[in-house]
Amino acid sequence: MSIAIVYFSATGTTKSLAEAIAKGAGPEAVLLPITGKQIVEGRFTDEALLAQLTAADAILFGTPTFMGGPAGQFKTFADATGGIWYHQSWAGKIAGGFTTSGSFSGDKQGTLQYLVTLSQQHGMIWVGQNSPNGLYSGKPLDVALNRLGSYTGVMGQAAPGQPLTAGDLATGEAYGARIAALAKKLK
Repeated sequence: MSIAIVYFSATGTTKSLAEAIAKGAGPEAVLLPITGKQIVEGRFTDEALLAQLTAADAILFGTPTFMGGPAGQFKTFADATGGIWYHQSWAGKIAGGFTTSGSFSGDKQGTLQYLVTLSQQHGMIWVGQNSPNGLYSGKPLDVALNRLGSYTGVMGQAAPGQPLTAGDLATGEAYGARIAALAKKLK
């Protein structure tokens, strides 16, 4: 069983959330960052990365939220999956997603909805996260799981130049464990 975590990170914040998710998912998780070198004349060109995703049992999508949606670098990757969509090569795979921004809202829900739509066009099975909002049980803001109250996927928030909270990272880790357990059950 393998879990592919494909993501773009501009400042390292989304990368740290991807790493937390991979930690929770265990040794079957592989991190697949999207970099500028893979984008040539505005087009994503890494066929080997796309092949790794096609071979995976589960795919998690991650991107910062910029201007109310996914980063352009992530969007070039998504656009490059058209041939995979045509053949429905990812149909039936587990999918999930995560996003970060500097604001508490930052319109991250719009980004998660985009990731859900991407997965549904590919015929995938979207898995949300199920960690209750720790603020309701009296946990402090910096350690509360799911402090931003997202169940569609994982949201992280950090002011520019600041790290994600321990709670945001723990939420990612719990999500990775959830994805791994469901992927194992479906395999």
